[in-house]
Amino acid sequence: MAISTPALVNPSLLIWAREQSGYATETVAKRLSVKVERFLAWERGDRKPTVRQVEALARFYHRPFGLFFLPQPPELPPLAAEYRRLTGVTPGVESPELRLAIRTMSYRRETATELSEELGTSLPSFRLTAHPGEDANVVGARLRSALGVSIEEQLSWKNEWQAWSRWRDAAESVGVLVFQFPKVPLPEARGVSLLRFPTPAIGVNSKEGSAGARIYTLAHELAHLALAAAREERPALHETRNATDWARLERFAEEVASAVIIPRETLSLMLRGVSVTRDAWTVDQVRSLARRFKVTPLAMATRLRAEGQFTWTGYKRWREAWDRFVKSLPPRSGGFASPIDKTLGRAGRPLVQLVIEAMDANRITAAQASQYLDLRFDHFNGLRSELRERNAVHSES
Repeated sequence: MAISTPALVNPSLLIWAREQSGYATETVAKRLSVKVERFLAWERGDRKPTVRQVEALARFYHRPFGLFFLPQPPELPPLAAEYRRLTGVTPGVESPELRLAIRTMSYRRETATELSEELGTSLPSFRLTAHPGEDANVVGARLRSALGVSIEEQLSWKNEWQAWSRWRDAAESVGVLVFQFPKVPLPEARGVSLLRFPTPAIGVNSKEGSAGARIYTLAHELAHLALAAAREERPALHETRNATDWARLERFAEEVASAVIIPRETLSLMLRGVSVTRDAWTVDQVRSLARRFKVTPLAMATRLRAEGQFTWTGYKRWREAWDRFVKSLPPRSGGFASPIDKTLGRAGRPLVQLVIEAMDANRITAAQASQYLDLRFDHFNGLRSELRERNAVHSES
């Protein structure tokens, strides 16, 4: 049978693809149900895998089948030359899941920019800036003004998911491509930014169970993009701050994010009607205030700390109580998302719109459209309908 025929692959490509994906030889061998010694023999060139085994490798590494037959590996810049520094993540030793998420984000960003050029349109350019020497409240107010979200609108939202949709639309309107990525452990990355201007990208971890958590992550990454646009921050590979200085910058980004989604003036007015002394805030009291703004209690606590309602000691004590509360909650049951919802959630409305317009203009084929969105073509009619509905909601907001 053809599938048992030895594949004349380039051994150096086998090594390159595995290392680029971040996998150990033992992991890949187990996935393919072969002994480690045999797998190593493939990489040395002493033995050849079968066509079926190479197809399995291509699927596991998320690489095209033909890659393994090239005369030499492609020359690609390191992933860490694109994404912002992440606390606890060492450039070059990212998990396979995070590597795939960043590669997918980069691919989608390139697709969006190329299709935009092909269609003769232009994506908005990101022009917001921030400097760590500024007051976080001033920066937050400036970013919020650019996003065009009024406090009246925010307080009128029915729930956190409506809030998430609106904040995402607002970020996309100022020149950011917003994606979501699955499978990456939350402790490794809740969010990540690609510092590629004039059209950068933000990725939000879809493992975040609540929409409020995604909103905060989005605002946090937006603050990092503003810092990078002002040349106050560099990609992870080139970021030279020590751990202390980086923690200080992260704290600034956190406070800016909180100021974006919880304006100081509105919060001050609400606090006048609350008689809670400094450091005496309970989990329930913070949760109640957070619901008014459609944000997470943790984001609200961060904001209250910045406004002097907590000392650092008091905040840490509250955070410990919050962590105990979260652990006491029953496990979340995973909701079902349709392929269309997954595509719009992960790829974002701007990219989906560009793919459909390019296909309608005969600039790309149906097969290419399916590849760009990782969606079977028989879902495209439903995708069009859902996109029209979301565009109508977007135009009204």
